[in-house]
Order: sequence, then structure tokens, then C-alpha cells
Amino acid sequence: MSCTNTVFGWPRDVTRSGIWRRLSLFVLASSLCSCLCRAEDSAMENIVTEKKAEESHRQDSADLLVFILLLTLTILTIWLFKHRRFRFLHETGLAMIYGLLVGVVLRYAIHVPSDMNNVTLSCNVNASPATLLVNVSGKFYEYTLKGEISGSEVNDIQDNEMLRKVTFDPEVFFNILLPPIIFHAGYSLKRRHFFRNLGSILAYAFVGTVVSCFIIGLLMYGCVMLMKQIGQLGGDFFFTDCLFFGAIVSATDPVTVLAIFNELQVDADLYALLFGESVLNDAVAVVLSSSIVGYQPEGDNSHTFEAMAMLKSFGIFLGVFSGSFALGVATGVVTFTKLRDFPLLETALFFLMSWSTFLLAEACGFTGVVAVLFCGMTQAHYTFNNLSPESQDRTKQLFELLNFLAENFIFSYMGLTLFTFKNHVFNPIFIVGAFLAVFLGRAANIYPLSFLLNLGRKYKISSNFQHMMMFAGLRGAMTFALSIRDTATYARQMMFSTTLLVVFFTVWICGGGTTQMLSCQKIRVGVDTDQENFVSVFGLSTKQESVWFFRIWYNFDHNYLKPILTHSGPPLTATLPACCGSLARCLTSPQAYENEEQLKDSDSDLILNDSDITLAYGDITVSTDATGAHTSGTPVGGVAVNSDEALDRELAFGDHELVIRGTRLVLPMDDSEPPLPLDSRRHRHKNETMS
Repeated sequence: MSCTNTVFGWPRDVTRSGIWRRLSLFVLASSLCSCLCRAEDSAMENIVTEKKAEESHRQDSADLLVFILLLTLTILTIWLFKHRRFRFLHETGLAMIYGLLVGVVLRYAIHVPSDMNNVTLSCNVNASPATLLVNVSGKFYEYTLKGEISGSEVNDIQDNEMLRKVTFDPEVFFNILLPPIIFHAGYSLKRRHFFRNLGSILAYAFVGTVVSCFIIGLLMYGCVMLMKQIGQLGGDFFFTDCLFFGAIVSATDPVTVLAIFNELQVDADLYALLFGESVLNDAVAVVLSSSIVGYQPEGDNSHTFEAMAMLKSFGIFLGVFSGSFALGVATGVVTFTKLRDFPLLETALFFLMSWSTFLLAEACGFTGVVAVLFCGMTQAHYTFNNLSPESQDRTKQLFELLNFLAENFIFSYMGLTLFTFKNHVFNPIFIVGAFLAVFLGRAANIYPLSFLLNLGRKYKISSNFQHMMMFAGLRGAMTFALSIRDTATYARQMMFSTTLLVVFFTVWICGGGTTQMLSCQKIRVGVDTDQENFVSVFGLSTKQESVWFFRIWYNFDHNYLKPILTHSGPPLTATLPACCGSLARCLTSPQAYENEEQLKDSDSDLILNDSDITLAYGDITVSTDATGAHTSGTPVGGVAVNSDEALDRELAFGDHELVIRGTRLVLPMDDSEPPLPLDSRRHRHKNETMS
């Protein structure tokens, strides 16, 4: 009888080879199934990721479409207002109203359905890292910090995500939207009126802004102490925070008032004072706020007063401002294009060089606002003369368009953020104190400085001008951009929320009441700026009224800098000593010799520094001596004419010729309008006399 050894019913000889074979097949099948499952999961994960990316792209497009529609609606309404001559609401205030309406809809009318894939997990960490790596089944995923949310908003993740989509990164404002606004302010600056009131403008912009900052900071610190005493302060709020708030709300932006001034042709000096102050004090406010942030006394408490830390902050202010100024001027000077034969390339190079000034200053640790402002002023003074006529028109229109779109975008976004920003802190005491402090700070800027300036001015800043400047201290794009740049702490969130209300009030109330304020103060409107320029420059502005520093600077600029940097001005061969003849011929461009007979200098009417100045009015010659007295020549017809009568008779011509040192300079009263030939002026004067 034969018997076979078995194990669990299997022959023993099978267990040694067959079992291992079966186990291998089982392991292989399991591995294959696992691979297939992982491949299927990976494919499903890729599909889900692509679907989410497509939905995110669609959502981003819809968000941008909202802002495009806002701008479109604003432009159409502006056209309607201009057609109806409606001046009670400016385009910026209108853009803010539309932004408010869209913000209400996004906040309360639109709700995104919750996603079941969103999982909320809790883990205790001591800090909030900017980047977080999460290990999910052996795969690492990177998550970035978007901001803090309250415990009540954990279940509204999707709605919060939608509101975050329409909340832009603050750096977008500084790097994309602010540069064209600031550059256009410097590039379109009417230098004639600006330099005529330069001393007053510098006083208001520098001294007045610093005074306003400290007045507002001290008053707000008292308000914070009151809130702390009655238990309404929910976080830390130091004196440096109050000074920072004073710095950002001291930046004025009277765009609404200036637009109405331009439309009604208000007095040119009042326009220059307001515009010049707003342009420069924006730059001062930016540097001042960064200096306050840089205040770091030694020791554990970084908010105590220390003299050395204060002096260090003052040194930072001077260093940053002077460095930004030098960088902007240097960039403006080196923008010396020689692409006149290709206007498109010339305009593109000019645009890129202008914008890169802002980014270069920020990258070097300076302030891009100051750099791009003075870059625009320098390019308008030098580089503009080297551009081809097509590029001159293109650059003016390009930056005017970018300024219009960026400004209205920012104001519409202000209205939107009142409802879409999730961390607002509104405190009634702080808000009332802020309005009172802003009013008193503006008053401390205008009235005492105007009194001191009038002590040295021949043409005083009248009381109605002072009241108008006080009323026109609107807050706008710069204040908003500085406040939204950092909203991480309780103090900054309260400042941002209050700043929005200050901007809304000043734009709607002060901007809307500009016309009524002009009537109340009996300020002249419909002023012919050309006639004002002629009377002030040729009839009244003599050597005694010109500051010696600016006379020296004008002579140096006209005789040496402009011939080197531009194609205008006298050739260096006529201004440098004879021993420098070879150097002068090397540095003088051929176009300068071609333009030697007809020099065109838009700034020649700023400072009159010759002892004897001769004015040629058609057939009549009128001269002013060093004392400012008028002497008249004899017309061609042989009949003597009184100089005052000749002046009144020929003011209608608008264009005049100034003879200085034997060189005839054709000076158009309007920078954008070329001078008329003599025959055309006579013909126009004859027609006006007949009419």
C-alpha cells in the first residue's frame, strides 16, 4: 500500500513548488491592482486639478470683467455729466459710488455653494508660516498664507475665497497703478506757474505736511488714550501708529477740485499752489511714513521716545528723499533717445525708461513715488524736446490715458473694499477724532504758513485763496494706497477702515461743493491764463522779483545744460569760452545749430534777469529798464504811442516776441500752441477789431 504525504490536502511535492508559484502570482496581482488603482486615482486627481484650475480661471476672468464694467459705466456717466454740465459730483466720486454698489452685491447677494472636498483640520503652532507643506499619503502639497479669519467664518470658506478674489495685492497699487498717476503729475506740470510759486509750494509740501502729521498724530494719540480709559480699545495702538496715521492722511489728492478748476479756468496761481502742493506732499508723505516705520529705539520696548532713534529716523527721511530725487533726475536725464526716425520704438523706450525708474528706486531701497515724480519733471524739461513730434503727442496721450484709467480704477476699488475687506475695525470715537484731527491738521498747515509766506511775497495769498485751499484738502489714491499696504495688526486695520471714510467724505462733500465754495469766496473764474501770463511776466515780473538762486540756475540751465541734453538752447560754441571751442563743437548737436535762429524755450518766461528787456508787438517796440519802468519806441508809421496803450491794444495777439541780448526768442503763451506769423497776427487782430 502506497501512501502519499499530504499537507492540508495537497501533495507534499506540490507545496514546495506550487505554493510559492501561487503566492508569487497573488503578490503580482495585488501589486498590479494597486498600481492600477494608483494610476486611476492619479488620473482622477489630475482631472479634478484641471477642473479647479479652469474654474479658478473663469472666476478670475469674471472678477476682472466686473472692474472693466465699472470703468465703462463710469466713463459713460461722465460723458452724460459733461453733456449736462453737472458739476456736483466728479468722476472719482461716481466711481466710488459704483464700487460701493458692486461691493454690496458681492458681499450680501452672491453666495458660492460650499465644496464638500474642503476639510478643516486643526493643529497648534506658535506662528503662522507663510508657506505650509502638507503630507497627504506620501505626497507633499504646498499651501500659502492668505490671511486670518475669525472662528465664525470657518464655515464660509467659499464666500471668503470669492471676496479675496476681488481683493488685490497691495503691491499691485504701488507697482502698477501708482506709477502712471505720479509720473503724469510731473510730466504734465505747467512749470511756468509752478516755478513762479515754488517757494510757497515747497513750504506747504514739506513744512506743512510735517506739521499736519504731528498735529494729527498728537490728537489721535489723545483719542486712543480716551478709548483705552473707557475700554473700547481692542488691541495695541502706540504713539508711532498715531504718527503713521497722521502721515498717510496728510497726503492730499484734490483731483476733483483741480478738474473743476481747469474746467472753470480758475486763477492760475491758485491752481498752481494746490496742484504743486498735492504733487510734492504725496512724495513727502510716503517718505515720512516709511521713516516713522523705521523708528527703532534700543531696548525691548520699541515704542518709547529716544532722541537718537528720532534723529536716525530724520536721517532716513533726508537720505531716502534725496536719494530718490537724485535717482529720478538721473534717470530722466539719461533718457536721451535718438530714435526719431521710428516714433513707435521711441515712444516704447520712453515709456519703459519712465516706468523702470519707479521699480529701480524701490529695488534700491528708495521711494519710487519721489523718483518717478522728478523723473517726469526732468523728462518734460529735457527729454521731451528731443522726441519727434509724433512721440511728443503719443507720450502725452499715453500717460494721460493711463492716469485716467488708474485713478478711476483705484476710486472704484475703494468703494468695493468697504464691503469686500473682511477685517474692518470701525470705532465711532476713533472716526470722529480722525475727522476733527484732519480738519485741524489742514488748518495748521494752511493758515500759519500763508501768514508767514505773505510776509515775503509781493503778491499775497489772499484770505479767500487760503479758505479755498483749506476746503480743497481732499484725500485720495495715495492715502488709500498707503493705508492698504499693511493691514496685519489691529491698529492698521482700524486706520484703514477710518481712512476709507475720510476719503469718501472729502471726495463727495468737499469735491462736490467746490463750485459753491468758489462762488462763496468770490474767486474769479474764466480767467484767460495767456493774458495773465503776459501781464505777470512781461508787465510786472522784473529782475527785482526774481530770486537770485533761480536766476543763476536759469542761466546755467539755458546756456549749458539744455544745449548738452537737448537740441534747444544756444549752441555751446556761443556760451562756452573760446578756449573750449573743440569741446563745445563736440557736445553740441547739429540740430542746435539749425535751431539757433529760432530758439524755443518754454521756460524763458519764468525769470527775467536782463537789465534791459525789449518787447516787440508787431510794429511797436516797448522796453522795460532795470527799475521796471516802461519806455515806448516809435511805430513804423511815425506816430508815437503810449506804452500802456500799446500793451492794452496788443494783448489780444496772445503771442509775443522777446528780444534778449540780440537773440530773438519766440515765446508762445500756450505750450501746446505754436506761435503765429506776424502777418497772421495782424490779420487776426484786424478781424477782432472789426468784430
